[in-house]
Amino acid sequence: MRIAIPSKDDRGLESNIAMHFGRAPYYTYVDVDLEEKKILGVETIKVPFESHDPGNLPLFVKEHDGELVMAYGMGVRAQEFFNYMGIKVLTGVFGKVGDVVKALLEGKIYEIIEQDWKNKGDFEKSH
Repeated sequence: MRIAIPSKDDRGLESNIAMHFGRAPYYTYVDVDLEEKKILGVETIKVPFESHDPGNLPLFVKEHDGELVMAYGMGVRAQEFFNYMGIKVLTGVFGKVGDVVKALLEGKIYEIIEQDWKNKGDFEKSH
């Protein structure tokens, strides 16, 4: 499985997850084997646009073979775009990319519902 995670920086598994998926300067792609619970590879790609129209980021993720997007927060419309393209969405994650992927592989993350994500830290600063 190829996981796409919006990131603040270009440090691979040490990258910090961006609080606003739509304004992330990078996406870190992590290839994992869910059965073996292993990370197979990591690639960080700079988002090629600063502003975007609805659907641009799902297309960007699809072009890079993303199958799951793990993000801090995401609106319903954006989730619908991803789902339409066959990309699953898991929200409510924060911290370092590597820590979140490790938690997923260990079965510690399966469904997170974060109702108050818009009031957290960097999201407020970006709006």
